[in-house]
Amino acid sequence: MSASAVVRRLAALSGASAVAAGAYGLSLSLSLQLFETANKYHFYHSLALLGAAHCGKPAVAGTVLIAGMGMFCGSLYHQALTGDPGLRKMAPVGGVAMIVGWLAMVL
Repeated sequence: MSASAVVRRLAALSGASAVAAGAYGLSLSLSLQLFETANKYHFYHSLALLGAAHCGKPAVAGTVLIAGMGMFCGSLYHQALTGDPGLRKMAPVGGVAMIVGWLAMVL
């Protein structure tokens, strides 16, 4: 399977999980602002993965975007769901990784 096909499939799974997370978040009385921010960036970067699948280096762009989403969105989801800010320090690293992912699509 080509790298672009893998990235397209990961984008579809990411988009589906963003919808599920958003629906789940609506049913909870958590830190709504954190959860909404995580969900918004999760959606945006799921769409970016679709673009990454068609760039010159889909494996590089896709890998960095997925890592960034995990660190940024994951740490915010974690804090919103548990109240524990322990992973919050990963958010800036994840944000930088998402920026690098966008820039990798130029390659």
